Amino acid sequence: MIRLDDVTLTFPDGDARVTAVDHVSLTARPGTVTAVTGPSGSGKSSLLAVAATLIRPDSGTVTVGEVDTTALDAREAAELRRTSIGIVFQQSNLLPSLTAGEQLRVMGELGGRRAPGARAATLRRADELLDAVGLSAQRDRRPHQLSGGQRQRVNIARALMNDPAVLLVDEPTSALDQERGAEIIELLLRLSAERDAATLLVTHDVVHLPRMHRVVRLVDGRLVDGRPDDPVRDAVDLPHAHARHGI
Repeated sequence: MIRLDDVTLTFPDGDARVTAVDHVSLTARPGTVTAVTGPSGSGKSSLLAVAATLIRPDSGTVTVGEVDTTALDAREAAELRRTSIGIVFQQSNLLPSLTAGEQLRVMGELGGRRAPGARAATLRRADELLDAVGLSAQRDRRPHQLSGGQRQRVNIARALMNDPAVLLVDEPTSALDQERGAEIIELLLRLSAERDAATLLVTHDVVHLPRMHRVVRLVDGRLVDGRPDDPVRDAVDLPHAHARHGI
């Protein structure tokens, strides 16, 4: 689970400060996807950066599992990101010289101890995740040999490599057509449920919102729709939501 309690973040602007996130409280529970939407410049990416421990808020707390991340130093925050937080960037940022399988294996070995059997376990984990995202046949292809949707699938698999409790996703469909975007959203919903990850997903793409377990809206840094602990819709209700929206 990830919980943001009364989080505020400001940035300097000349002699003043601009508020990017304004007293936001929000909870994402294991196995669910919470969408964060709102107009450009509303603070969505800043909120995600705070949740990812990439930026420390001015006030409030961010809790991942039982850990208050705002109390961590830089080294401790980096270790938490490595072990407990998966980040899916808007651009896949894949290393051009590495195959799809190698992209994942590198993530599995970063900062890890060289325990006996660790390399074999990393190989198995990478193969399992590539299979989960439907790319077993592309494991030896480099990014320029993959489509945009396939690169985004590698991006998602890479974020899951260390079995994170929290998955943070930034505009995963922005560079994809509607069909490929829908496939990525369904993949994120399925993997979040299967791997019991608490997922926060920032998106402008309103067509996908009915698929989400919960949707909140930010305007000028403030949460204007969705209370901190709104009940999550049960998964059995999702097909009815799809039907209502013609999906």
